Amino acid sequence: MKFSKLLDSPLYLVSVLTLIVLFVSGNSYLFEPKTFEPGGLEYTRYNNYVIFKQSFVHLIENKDLYQLFPSDHWDLYKYSPTFAVLMFPFAQLPDALGLFCWNLLNSLILFFALWRLPVVSRNTRYWMLGLVLIELITSLQNSQSNGLMAGLLIFAFIFLEKKKPALAALMIVLTVFIKLFGLVALVLFLCYPERWKAMLYALGWTLLFAFLPLLVVSWSQLELLYQSWFMLLQNDHIASIGLSMAGWLYSWFGVAYSNLIVIIGAFLLCLPLLRYQYFKEYTYRAFFLSSVLIWVVIFNHKAESPTFVIAVSGIAIWYMSQRLNWLNLVLLSLALVFTVLSQTDLFPRGLQNAFVAPYVLKAVPCILIWVKISVDLLFFYPKLGLTSKQ
Repeated sequence: MKFSKLLDSPLYLVSVLTLIVLFVSGNSYLFEPKTFEPGGLEYTRYNNYVIFKQSFVHLIENKDLYQLFPSDHWDLYKYSPTFAVLMFPFAQLPDALGLFCWNLLNSLILFFALWRLPVVSRNTRYWMLGLVLIELITSLQNSQSNGLMAGLLIFAFIFLEKKKPALAALMIVLTVFIKLFGLVALVLFLCYPERWKAMLYALGWTLLFAFLPLLVVSWSQLELLYQSWFMLLQNDHIASIGLSMAGWLYSWFGVAYSNLIVIIGAFLLCLPLLRYQYFKEYTYRAFFLSSVLIWVVIFNHKAESPTFVIAVSGIAIWYMSQRLNWLNLVLLSLALVFTVLSQTDLFPRGLQNAFVAPYVLKAVPCILIWVKISVDLLFFYPKLGLTSKQ
């Protein structure tokens, strides 16, 4: 097989990605344990995976998932009871194999989502994957679920494009039962003629997954779990602000966090829907998907560095969905420097501590790009000279 033909095959890229996942997972598994507070207990470098895996064990033991389990892992489990059920396969595996499979799942879902997007060339696929790779590795190093989240949201868009509302709704509902901010992606339905079907399917999937834990717990226990989960989310909501619009407004302008920030953000996100005459344009829909992917990160007040693989996926789709533009190139360059590289070992530690972290610089390029996308969708879309696919 010629090398160019080999590059056209997703199997080749899957092999490369699998090796990357193996390396990252091996490092996490073999590294020495660490403590999360002075004088505290030691925990694995893949603590997040342990939290996910142990959630199923705690579930079948009829324990409150949303309490601390310091003998098992650091920090609280913050996902739904349903997610704990879905971790059943991983709870059966030894950590070394389970961690690798978990990271591989997160990687492959995102890889195939980007690969299956309706793009015009092989090179476009490679550029998108290349732009996302470093942020994906950052997420994998933290054994997080953000690659899975990004992949499912993109697959929802793909299924909507293919007129498969049931599968699109399934993808979005799955994200909701992983992280609640997946709810925002329901707005994608409004761009398609099958919107009402998709919403009904979403309701059906929601009911199914909401009661899925009844396979292993009683009704009364499930009620207690949901009550405890919502209480945790309420307390967690006011605990702190991260790499987000709220964090940027506070660090730069001293604006305290308020729900009004999210409300205004949601209003601005939905404004482009008023231009429904452009819904028939593929590029308009792809831009709106990019806006959603970035929005769920920058308006998530708890956003952390590993979360940004979702936003960078949106940036990659946005940038590769149009012709070269100098302003877009500048914004992409800022995103590569401050969002992708600023919290890696390639960036000087002194600059990280003095500027990047205090001024929430990882989020700033994403905020600027989201504003640019919103303005383009609202005012300049017909004049952008975009390539459009019906």
